[in-house]
Amino acid sequence: MDSYIDICVLPMPELADAHILNTVYSKLHLQLAALKTGGIGVSFPEVDEKKHSLGQCIRVHGSKNELEALMATRWMLRLHDYASAGSISSTPTGVQHRVVRRVQVKSSPERLRRRLMKRQSVSEEEARQRIPDTIAQKTKLPYISVQSASTGQRFKLFISHGALQPAPSTGTFSAYGLSGKASIPWF
Repeated sequence: MDSYIDICVLPMPELADAHILNTVYSKLHLQLAALKTGGIGVSFPEVDEKKHSLGQCIRVHGSKNELEALMATRWMLRLHDYASAGSISSTPTGVQHRVVRRVQVKSSPERLRRRLMKRQSVSEEEARQRIPDTIAQKTKLPYISVQSASTGQRFKLFISHGALQPAPSTGTFSAYGLSGKASIPWF
């Protein structure tokens, strides 16, 4: 990950910054899904987990060639009024790293029951016994509201920025630019 691009939300009085960030990230996700590289990761340099905010900037990490290929698709063409992309820059040397990953929260027992009934052909009563209301988890992690490229469903994508580490860890990134193993440079 020798390069990065910062994509920042432009202030719009009529639209919430979080709404614009959701839109930009959703478009980025669609393009990452189409490219299928696995070598492009994202982070949110302004993240504030205490305020449950990802900030107003998405940092896209990768090799210079991968980032050039991403930007050559002109995926931001219709977003220029809402967000600006900086130029491809070299990652600073001597920085720390961290894993930025998706956290799946079991927040809806009802949804889990419907899924169980559909997949295992169990009755509603049996599903209620297997999945009680107490299974619901609450989280204070920041999230982005996205639409899945594969299913078309909207959902909250909870994002955790892991602990700082002195050396990078390798792996691949999902179409969301997140990974449970691979780290991104943090600066």
